[in-house]
Amino acid sequence: MRNRPLLALAALILSAHSLPAVVKAIHVTDRSDVANAKPFGSAGPYERIQAKVHFEVDPAKPANAIIADLALAPRNAAGLVEFSSDIYVLKPTDPTKGNGTILFDVSNRGGKGMLGMFSRDGASLGPDMGDGHLLEQGYTLVWVGWQFDVPDTAGLLRLHAPHATNNGAPITGLVRSEFIAEQAGLKTFSLGDRTMLAYPVAPGHEDAAQLTVRDLCTSARRTIPRSEWQLARLDNGKPTPDRTRVYLPAGLEPGKIYEVIYTAQDPVIAGLGPAAIRDFISYLKYAGPAASINVLGDQRRFLKRAIAVGTSQSGRFLRTFLYDGFNADENGKIVFDGVWAHVAGAGRGSFNFRFAQPSRDGHPHMNCLYPSDIFPFSDLSQSDPTAGAAGLLDKVIAAKVQPKIFYTNGSYEYWGRVASLVHTSIDGKRDTGLAPQSRAYLLSGTQHGAGTFPPSRGAALNVANGNNYRWIMRGLLARMNAWVTNGTEPPPSQIPLISKDSLVSVSALNWPKIPATRLPQHPKLAYRGDFQAAPPKVGEAFPTLLPQVDADGNEIAGIRAPMIQVPLATFTGWNFRKPSQGAPDELYSMVGSTFLFPKTKADRARTNDPRPAIAERYKDRADYLAQYEAAARSLAAQGFLLEADIAPLVAEGAKQWDAVMK
Repeated sequence: MRNRPLLALAALILSAHSLPAVVKAIHVTDRSDVANAKPFGSAGPYERIQAKVHFEVDPAKPANAIIADLALAPRNAAGLVEFSSDIYVLKPTDPTKGNGTILFDVSNRGGKGMLGMFSRDGASLGPDMGDGHLLEQGYTLVWVGWQFDVPDTAGLLRLHAPHATNNGAPITGLVRSEFIAEQAGLKTFSLGDRTMLAYPVAPGHEDAAQLTVRDLCTSARRTIPRSEWQLARLDNGKPTPDRTRVYLPAGLEPGKIYEVIYTAQDPVIAGLGPAAIRDFISYLKYAGPAASINVLGDQRRFLKRAIAVGTSQSGRFLRTFLYDGFNADENGKIVFDGVWAHVAGAGRGSFNFRFAQPSRDGHPHMNCLYPSDIFPFSDLSQSDPTAGAAGLLDKVIAAKVQPKIFYTNGSYEYWGRVASLVHTSIDGKRDTGLAPQSRAYLLSGTQHGAGTFPPSRGAALNVANGNNYRWIMRGLLARMNAWVTNGTEPPPSQIPLISKDSLVSVSALNWPKIPATRLPQHPKLAYRGDFQAAPPKVGEAFPTLLPQVDADGNEIAGIRAPMIQVPLATFTGWNFRKPSQGAPDELYSMVGSTFLFPKTKADRARTNDPRPAIAERYKDRADYLAQYEAAARSLAAQGFLLEADIAPLVAEGAKQWDAVMK
């Protein structure tokens, strides 16, 4: 791939005189053709732009009052706070051939997952293409680094933000770090979540750090004496002092929850992450004529709207973005016209707090007491005896910047991310309506990430869920774009409802007695309390309700893909931890299960399986595929599947039959 000759420095590094006040400069590091200038349908060739955007925000402006600790940030001579973000853009080389929509992917821990999400099978034709679908549709694809603790690794996008100080003096505070060993033999772990950077223990506070261990999320903590562990890493088997890691010579017991509470210093102003997204999208949409010469903004006249898509952590980010009020720019204009929070459950996150840990999420047995699943959960205001009255969309409704919204969740999010609270009362007794500009969809019988077939056993106890929901995602994207472009209403919400007996407690599930299986009894709970405290103060739980299932164990509500309507197996959103991993009665995070049907009536009788055998359901392969195609065509007619995807989806159905019946 040939890089284009870089333009004159003056064109690449634009000063604040030619850009909106919040965008100080844009430093382009690479501008090149995608796929050797291969044309992507009517959109033609695409180009890739990598750059760093430098921002400055005014703490005195009312729109910036929502940024935690901004008043404690260092300021330049003009009294403004400076910060920067890595950006990545894929755009039609000829801007007149684009579809006018910015499709913004909220980077998940620095990555760029959108291309795979909207590919039929998650595969890529090469760097930046996925299967080419998004480019063929003419979207301008944009990523902005918003997370400060992403490692400085090639290809990852980061926020570069200042620390808060007390007039230049360091600020200290308590930080809580949690870790679970998945196998025996581990003796050390990072204070950061996963591979993210950790807040180091503040100098002089090493001896005051506390390490506890507990069995389950809300179990009592047992203190491990300070003499039995160190702040250290292992170098060639020998401990070396390291204020970002814990070393436990006796080893960590699999499945136990280890928690360190310690004093850190220099909190990053994490709320500049959502501000960077707000201000860059606003710049692309609304920058004046002087900015139209910018190498990134040369499509300004052709970009009419913006859709944000966020998956998992990034979906929770978008729910928080709306809750905090970031969808209004500094001038009160709407930032995102459409927002799509995918597999976020009812969660928000640690994105705009002092000593924020953006990567911490909230699962049944992992990061379970961080400020993720916290009230309010639903669009419109509800009253809670301890938290008061609030709704997720209160601020955007008041500011008249409410976007059109999709909430898509799989079965796992009901089991593991309290998704029922998105659309029920907080006492779990009745359905509550969404805002008029919102839709919620259950992707029936799916795990957190799209499955592959045939599925593998993987890290969890059961074979993983093989239901690939990307086909539905592609159809829904077309519906969202039509909604924000010309007002064409998308299909109505498809969710389990209390009033329809399709949303029930775990004790009311009609789970069939499938051989060698058991139904989990401990779905994730959300709690009242203070989850920024260390340790957190945990109060009463909110009810968790689950999608009801049919006689096969497949969910009866939601968008039921052909794999669910014309099944070869039972697909669940839950799976168990292996005994070797500890806590074997707890859910394994983010992974579902596949339980294949018996092939013949004799197989069914031999195993005492209550589910009809495949041979009892379908006359033969042709009968199965005819029903599968009918289900696909029905979904397309409802607006959940692209017409162009019917034939390849049916071909996938044929492969599934062959894999099971071989």
